[in-house]
Amino acid sequence: MLFTFFGTVIIAGIIGYGAEKTGFTRNGYLPSIIICIGGAFLFFMVTRLFHIGFGSPGVNAIVSSIGALIIVPTHWRR
Repeated sequence: MLFTFFGTVIIAGIIGYGAEKTGFTRNGYLPSIIICIGGAFLFFMVTRLFHIGFGSPGVNAIVSSIGALIIVPTHWRR
């Protein structure tokens, strides 16, 4: 479970950096990474508590990170 958690955090950080690098978001690198890690952490806990998810932990991390970037409104988003 510990390695799954660290993998989730790493994947979420990569998704946040990649989203900012490609222009998907304009929040800044650090806010995008924090948003992705927060969304992935929340979904990781929900997955562990209620045993719901999209299959593998990697897919869960990717989907939850992208979902957090889309859902969380920020001041700089237009």
